[in-house]
Amino acid sequence: MQETEVLIAGAGPTGLVLACELARRGIGFRIIDKATEHFGGSRADGIHPRTLEVFADLGVLDELRAAGDGGIPLRKYDDGDLVWEGRPSEPAPPAPGVPHPDPWFVPQFRTEEILRKALAGYGGQVELGVELREFHQGDRHVTAVLADGTELRAHYLVGADGGGSTVRRALGIGFHGETDETTGALIADVRLSGLDRDRALAWSRGGEMVSAQPLAGTELFTVTTSRDDITATPSALQERLRWASGLDVRVHEVHWNSTWRANARLAERYRDGRVLIAGDAAHVCPPTGGQGMNTGVQDAYNLGWKIAAVLRGADPALLETYEAERRPVARGVLELSGRLLDLLREDDSEAHVRGPELNQLGLHYRGGPLSAEERGEPGPLRAGDRAPDAPCERDGAAVRLFELFGGTRWTLLDFGGSLGDPGIADLDVHAVVRGAGRPGDVVDVHGHARTGYGVGAAALFLIRPDGYLGWCGDAGDLAGLRSYLLPKLNAPAPRVTG
Repeated sequence: MQETEVLIAGAGPTGLVLACELARRGIGFRIIDKATEHFGGSRADGIHPRTLEVFADLGVLDELRAAGDGGIPLRKYDDGDLVWEGRPSEPAPPAPGVPHPDPWFVPQFRTEEILRKALAGYGGQVELGVELREFHQGDRHVTAVLADGTELRAHYLVGADGGGSTVRRALGIGFHGETDETTGALIADVRLSGLDRDRALAWSRGGEMVSAQPLAGTELFTVTTSRDDITATPSALQERLRWASGLDVRVHEVHWNSTWRANARLAERYRDGRVLIAGDAAHVCPPTGGQGMNTGVQDAYNLGWKIAAVLRGADPALLETYEAERRPVARGVLELSGRLLDLLREDDSEAHVRGPELNQLGLHYRGGPLSAEERGEPGPLRAGDRAPDAPCERDGAAVRLFELFGGTRWTLLDFGGSLGDPGIADLDVHAVVRGAGRPGDVVDVHGHARTGYGVGAAALFLIRPDGYLGWCGDAGDLAGLRSYLLPKLNAPAPRVTG
C-alpha cells in the first residue's frame, strides 16, 4: 500500500495553494486530479488584494503581475445607447499598510500554471488522470482507493475537488442553498477581430446581455451571453455579438467555453474526522464579484499551516478552528455575491462596480477560537484581524513588516522591545522601536507601524503563519504568550535559554 501524509483531491487553485503550503513546510503529500489535462480557460480571472498578499508570500506575485493587468474601462450599452462608462474599481495608490490595494486580472489557467511551477520548485507535481474512487477512515489514517484500484493511505485527505466534490458527497455532507435554473450564461474564450482591446464592452438588447472582455495577458476575448441555450461555435457567438452590438465582429476560434447557473451553496460542515473540504467543494457562489477562487485560495492558506502543525506535534484541536474561521467567511461571501447578482438581474450598472468590500482585506476572525485579545486597553486593531504591513528600517536598510512575518513561522512584534527572548522555539521575535536601537531591531522611522497597529507606548502582537493576529498582549506578558502559543507550535515545549 502506498503512503503519504496528506492526499489532496483536486488540482485547481485551492488544491495547488494547499500543496505549496504543505511542501514548503516539508510535509509529504500527493495531489491528484481526475482530469487528463490541465485546465485551459479564463474562468476565475480576478485576484483580489488579500489574495495578492497570499501569492506574494508564496513567491509567485511577480510572475502573476507579468501575466496579467490591472483591469480596463467598461462601456455598457442599452438598446444601442451608452448608459454607463468607467472602471469597475478606481485604482488606489499603495498605502503603508496595504501594498497591493487593487485587484489584478490573470486568466485562471495562467494562475494555475504559475502555481504548478512554484510547486515544482518544492519538488511536487500534479498527478493527472488519477481519480479518487472511494475512501474510508480510521482513528489514525484515511485509506483511499483510486480508480485503477490502487490503495493509498494518508494521515489526512482534503477534498478540493470542486462543486460536485466526490469527497463531500461520500461523507454525506449537506450542500445547502439553491440553484436558479432561470439565471445562467454561456462564457467562451475566443479569438476575434473587429473590437479594440483598450476597453470591455457590454450590451443589453431585448432582455439579453452580451459582453466582450479582452482577456489579460493573451490575445483572446472572453465573450459572455445570457443565452445559455446556444452552442459555443464561432458562428453562433459571432451572430450574438453582431446582433447585440451592431458591429462587424468576426469570431475565428473558440479556445474554451463553459455554462454557469446562479448557484449559491454552503457545506453544512468542513470536516469529518481526518477528511476536510476546501474551495468550491465547501462553497459555491455566483461569479458576480469574483469571490469564489479568492475564497478557496484563502481556505487553503488557512488550512495548510494547521495541518502541518498538527502533523508535527501541535494539538490536534487546531484543525477544529478551520471550519470555525472559514465557514462564516464563506457565508458572508455568498451574501455579497447574491446582492451583486440581484443587481445584474436588474441590469443595474452598479453590478459592475467593485467596492472595497470585495478586496477581502477587512475579513477577520475576531471572536474565533484562535483569537485572544488580552490587552488591558485594546486598540482599534484586535486579535483576529489581518496584520497590516508597514515600511520600516533594520540595520540601516529598508524592510517591510510583510517581509518579517512572511513564510512558515509565527512572528511576534514587540513594540517597545521590552520582552527580549521569550525562549520559544519556532517563533521569530522582532523588537519594533521608535529610534535607533540594538542591532536587528526594527525601526519604525515614519511611525507607520505604530499607526497601523494602533500602538501608543508598548504592546505585543503575535502573528499567525497566515498573516492574522492570533494573540495581542500587554508589554512583557510572557506568561500569556506562552499559554497561547505553545499548544499550537510544532515543538512540544519551550527551549531552555540562559
